[in-house]
Amino acid sequence: MAPQSKYRPSTRTVRWLVVALWAITAAATAHAEATRKAIPAALPAQGSIEALFTPWDDAEGAIIRVISQAKKTIHVQAYLLTSRSIAKALIAAHARGVNVLVLTDQEMLLNGKSSQIPALAAADIPVSVETRYATAHNKIMLIDAQTRHGTLITGSYNFTWSAQARNAENLLIIRNHPALLNRYLANWQRHAAESQPYAPPTEANHGQ
Repeated sequence: MAPQSKYRPSTRTVRWLVVALWAITAAATAHAEATRKAIPAALPAQGSIEALFTPWDDAEGAIIRVISQAKKTIHVQAYLLTSRSIAKALIAAHARGVNVLVLTDQEMLLNGKSSQIPALAAADIPVSVETRYATAHNKIMLIDAQTRHGTLITGSYNFTWSAQARNAENLLIIRNHPALLNRYLANWQRHAAESQPYAPPTEANHGQ
């Protein structure tokens, strides 16, 4: 039978172990709390949802109708905006006094074809370019986001002719859900704070 160990930890060692255990427990609790806070609370169902699927449904027409109903603000996040019809609707909204603000992806602005961003900027619509991310892939419009009866447009649908006529895309139009709009608006503002003002290409750069 093996002899029993006569080792007894000193009071100092016991205290060190207690402190270390307390520190580990506190760190684990703090991590769990941070993780819990990082998960947004679910929002209750509210308002109405219109779902459209291209190429069968007229998603572009639905977007233009919502833009035409804007009274105060339109916040746009566009990965790609080449639809002349949507661009004209945004310019018309701006002309009637709606505050239209646009964020767009740098890569698609530089390398995409037929972008309508220069046309929006030429109409004095403020445009900012997202440069921080590999891809600023959001396709969002917030109509009158700070009112009780605002509208959120989101989905896979890019604001392009191809998204309507050639691609298989989905679009959601969510109305009368202020809490959801506030979440999206806060995210839009976060992206805007990280973006750079759009600068039209100079003649020298345009020829390169």
